[in-house]
Parts: sequence; structure tokens; C-alpha cells
Amino acid sequence: MRVAGVDEAGRGCVIGPLVIAGVVFDEEDLPRLTEMGVRDSKRLTAKRRLDLEDKIRDLALDVSYFELSPRVIDKVVFRSKPLRRLNYLETMAMAKVLRDLEPDAAYVDTCDVDNRRCADQMRGVLPFEVEIVCEPKADDVYPVTSAASILAKVRRDHIVAGLRELHGDFNSGYPSDRKTSEFVEGWFREHDECPPWMRASWATVRRHTGGFKQTRLTP
Repeated sequence: MRVAGVDEAGRGCVIGPLVIAGVVFDEEDLPRLTEMGVRDSKRLTAKRRLDLEDKIRDLALDVSYFELSPRVIDKVVFRSKPLRRLNYLETMAMAKVLRDLEPDAAYVDTCDVDNRRCADQMRGVLPFEVEIVCEPKADDVYPVTSAASILAKVRRDHIVAGLRELHGDFNSGYPSDRKTSEFVEGWFREHDECPPWMRASWATVRRHTGGFKQTRLTP
């Protein structure tokens, strides 16, 4: 039986993409995840995540990623169409990951307040039958989801490190990070356009651009 975990990293960030990762294992190998020390990526150091990423990849049957860029996220947030906002976008991206992995069962860290709706939406676009368990904080409960959270976090950290090299040290890219907020403020003191690696629809940016209609986007 093929069992998958799916999780994301970067949902709340103002800089960089939202990264979704999925990983599928043979059910018989799942106990080895606990033996390896796999758990929610937020409870691990960066070095430990890197060490575990290699072990997870070695054990996995397959891995899949999907990245949602700031511009794609801005489009759905600005459009603000009921039931087609960021939660739905992320749900469809998670479904794409599951389609790549073709599991028999999947444990997903839900992005929707309605767990059943999230699972139903994913099943509705998959061309095969799959048992889907959607739960908040699934990455803290199911080791298979924890493994996905580690992969997502490592991938996003790598992308963010590249952005820092190109554009300057903004630290984590999250609005709650003082260094990130100061970086965004400094950016708009010198530029009148929102770059493609920054989310124009986030309040952290809008406070410097005067709102939706006045926000100029670079391609």
C-alpha cells in the first residue's frame, strides 16, 4: 500500500513562494520515519532538517513538489472570488502533488477550515480512488506528513537563500520578522513597483503602496 504525506511551507510569508511537498512510502516502511526522528519541521533545526531530507528521499518511493509564486497568489487574493481564494488554490496544488504520487492513502495538513471540504475538493479532481485524511497540524500527528513538511521547508529555505543573495538579507521573509518588515519598508523607499518575488496582496506591502489599485506589479 502506498501512503503519502502532503504539507506546505511559506503560506504566510511576504517574500518568496509557497512550497508544497508530497512524499509517498510503502506502508511497511512508515515505522522507520519515527525511528529516524522525523517530526514537524518547525521542531527541528535547519541542520537536522537537511540530514533528514536525505534519509527521507532514500526511503521514499517518490517525491513531488509544487511552488505557488507570489504573482499567482496575488492574482487569487486580489480577485477575491468566494471559495476560490488562497485555500482553494493551495488545495488544488496539493491535489496535483497527489496526482503525481498516486497513493492509496494520503495524510494532508489541511489549508481549509473545513477539513471535509478540503478532502472532497482534492478527491474531485483526482483520476483515481484515494483515501484522504485532512487535519490541521497533521504534520505534528502523522510522521508521513511530518516528512512532507521537512521536504517543503528545506526546498523553500533553499529558494529564500537564493533570493537573499540576489536582493539583500531580509532574513525569513515572514511579516512577523522585524528584519523582513524593515527590508520591505526600505525596498519601497527606493522603488515604486512590487517585485515578482514579493506578495503585493499582503498587508505588509499594501501599507507602502496605498492598497490594491495603486499597487504596481513588475512582471
